[in-house]
Amino acid sequence: MINDVFMIDIPEFDAGEEDIFGDPIEYIKEHPDDKRVLNVIKQNPCWSYMYANEVIKGKWPEGEEIIKQDPRLAFRYAHNMINGRWPEAEDTIKQDPKWAYYYAYNVIKGRWPEAEDTIKQNPEQAYDYARYVVKGRWPEGEEAIKQSPKRACLYAYNVIKGRWPVAEDTIKKDPLWAYQYAHNVIKGRWPEAEETITQSPKWWRKYERKFL
Repeated sequence: MINDVFMIDIPEFDAGEEDIFGDPIEYIKEHPDDKRVLNVIKQNPCWSYMYANEVIKGKWPEGEEIIKQDPRLAFRYAHNMINGRWPEAEDTIKQDPKWAYYYAYNVIKGRWPEAEDTIKQNPEQAYDYARYVVKGRWPEGEEAIKQSPKRACLYAYNVIKGRWPVAEDTIKKDPLWAYQYAHNVIKGRWPEAEETITQSPKWWRKYERKFL
């Protein structure tokens, strides 16, 4: 549909003229008829996304080539402007664990096999992907998840719904998450982690009141 895009001829500017615009987004808002500034905007992924989002409030094909070079902005453009998948940008998005996860969850709304090798490298995104996208255990991501006391504890509680022995050496290194694991997963004393928990007066007091 013609309303889905914004196509115009962009005039050229003279040498050095690009410096007169200051903040190009604010400039184009105040001078909507001076299209020369679009030459500056389309050379910067952030400005190009802001122009599409704040000025056009829709797709801007002239800026897509540079927007799709930035994983964060490519995800946001797909999510907010295209309202769906953007195949031309997926090679970029899938290089970043955070934005690959967001793209899978918010845009694809399901698993994205082509990006899983990237997502599984980061404990936070691997956990989120398992819980909210896979909606169950994700063995491919567990090696990364178990490197983080927080994510390992949350994975045991929310995904495995029970003890996760292979991650306990990691979890018991952090007083907060050692306590949470004892309280929410084991639901009792965890002698192997007590030395760590004693390092935090706050969490040791809670542990003592609960289990000792």
